Amino acid sequence: MSLAGMKCLVTGAGGLLGQRIVSQLLDEGENLAEVRVLDRTFSSETLQHFEDLKGSTLLTVIKGDIRDTSCLQKAVQGISLVIHTACVIDVLGLVEKQVLWDINVGGTQRLLETCLLHDVKYFIYTSSLEVVGPNHRGDPVSNGDEDSVYQVTPGFPYAETKREAEKCVLELDGLPLKDGSSFVTCALRSMYIFGEGSPFLRKHVNEAILNNKVFFRYSRKEALVNPVYVGNVAWAHIQLAKAVRDPEKVKQIKGRFYYISDDSPHISYSDLNHELGKELGFGVERKLAMPLTMLYWYALLLEIMSFLLQPFVRYVPLINRHLLTLMNTPFTFSYKKAQKDFGYTPRYSWEESKQRTRRWIAEVASLKTTYLKSKNI
Repeated sequence: MSLAGMKCLVTGAGGLLGQRIVSQLLDEGENLAEVRVLDRTFSSETLQHFEDLKGSTLLTVIKGDIRDTSCLQKAVQGISLVIHTACVIDVLGLVEKQVLWDINVGGTQRLLETCLLHDVKYFIYTSSLEVVGPNHRGDPVSNGDEDSVYQVTPGFPYAETKREAEKCVLELDGLPLKDGSSFVTCALRSMYIFGEGSPFLRKHVNEAILNNKVFFRYSRKEALVNPVYVGNVAWAHIQLAKAVRDPEKVKQIKGRFYYISDDSPHISYSDLNHELGKELGFGVERKLAMPLTMLYWYALLLEIMSFLLQPFVRYVPLINRHLLTLMNTPFTFSYKKAQKDFGYTPRYSWEESKQRTRRWIAEVASLKTTYLKSKNI
């Protein structure tokens, strides 16, 4: 099924994934009537890239906040498909809980209400693996799927907001629209996303440069996860967008969530950094700085300090128990149901994903090295 003639809105279009989704929409030769992009900020490079790709497709840029109802009304007017990637990702607790809730949940609810008001038919939500876990106990999952039963434990604000937002999206599936059709919603739970432009990967590379080109080890080698290349996550959104227009496929996929991974190897987070950077001369620390149990106690101590200092100063530790659990729990999921239900297959192989990411890492490392030399560091 083609997207030709459709008008599509992508929220969070200035972010890592949103940019790639827009690029694929414009580059697919689908002849969309319009691609509308919404975010609080766009870099000049991103906007120029979009312009270079758009061809005959109308590209409309809207700078605005997902919490602004008037902005959302302007953004969805006349739109038939919304791909909602906008959110605040916070694994350290740097963002106030209320702000996370207002953007990730409140913003999603406002967008849904506005879509229903303006008869938007299709809504695809970018969810997260953290919706399901890992839980506080660090219970492992190996090749899980959408039917896997897992004991979710609440407590970490970012995971809670993504879980609640996904619930809001899927619960509204099937609501009647003014034209007699029904609202179609789906959610994609992505694994950890790597690739060009990743802020997390950029941070790790810059840290490694300062550590004699050796990546710090944050996860045990046996804590296997299945990272996914950003281009493949974007491609899953495009494939799902096509499928929701298919009268037969939509019956199977509406109101459902899907795990999105690719054929990247099962590997720990730290060893992924090494795999992506080793041909550029990067190494990785052989083991954790201290035994994992001691790291948990250390993180707990920092969290207690943060709590005690709250009346006087806001102190956010660079490590917490949730992050340690996240990085050190074996947690892998299959994309086979997405393949079966709406035809998702990775667009980029592991080798191509690695090569593309490696070229970008080389640029980041070069810029960081040049900067340090200019400062005589």
